[in-house]
Amino acid sequence: MAKIVAGVWTSHVPAIGAALDLGKTQEPYWTRVFGGYEKSKEWIAKVKPDVCIVVFNDHATAFSVDIVPTFALGCAAEFEPADEGWGPRPVPVVKGHPELAAHIAQSIIQDDFDITVVNKMEVDHGLTVPLSLMFGQPKEWPCQIIPLAVNVVLFPPPSGKRCFNLGQAIRKAVESYPDDLRVVIFGTGGMSHQISGPRAGLINSDFDRAFLESLATDPSKATSIRHIEYMREAGAEGIEMVMWLVARGALSDNVEEIHRFYTVPASNTAVGHLILEDRASAPSALAAE
Repeated sequence: MAKIVAGVWTSHVPAIGAALDLGKTQEPYWTRVFGGYEKSKEWIAKVKPDVCIVVFNDHATAFSVDIVPTFALGCAAEFEPADEGWGPRPVPVVKGHPELAAHIAQSIIQDDFDITVVNKMEVDHGLTVPLSLMFGQPKEWPCQIIPLAVNVVLFPPPSGKRCFNLGQAIRKAVESYPDDLRVVIFGTGGMSHQISGPRAGLINSDFDRAFLESLATDPSKATSIRHIEYMREAGAEGIEMVMWLVARGALSDNVEEIHRFYTVPASNTAVGHLILEDRASAPSALAAE
């Protein structure tokens, strides 16, 4: 059967993608950021996932304010990079896994999650920047990818608890898929940041680090954070951290921390990154590595 063997969490700052695309990774401002992902790229090259489920938020490219699904699962065979106002990023087309995606949709809808099934969707920096950080700049992405977009743009976003429970439903769905697939789930977005208003540029490193620690050691603590706390402590856009809880819910309680990284700033935000291997799934899946 398919197994979720690990979770990857990372910020998806658009300026990181621009730095990569423009060849600025070795500039003094950026070396610290990209250096934090060198171990991660080595790790994922050894894991060799067959499929990555990437939890991200759309930034008004796939969905307008006219229709904003709370959870939208990409079930298409491929997803083109979006033009976010300055042309699409020069990255490969994302190849989906329609069969597994349809299976996940069937399973989680039967578990009472009302998701939107999306058969055509462009993907923006929320998804492509994490792929670039983990896989570099290949001609083709080395695995199939299932996008899962979460609304954290317009009120009301889903609660952290709801996101965590969705992750648990995704794990159940993946484990009921008959093919032998190695799956890694990504939680992206955040960390603390605010891009407008009197608090523009806000970064709360204490809150960010505590959130990373809770993901690794006590996720129930993170699921209890209310929307107003995210807004107050981590800025208006800090609400993106609820998406990280989808990926954490998809892992068991038996996890091993592989890598953790945190730095400020990148553009006007904090950069957080975490990798957890799932020991309830990973021993057989990674034994050969």
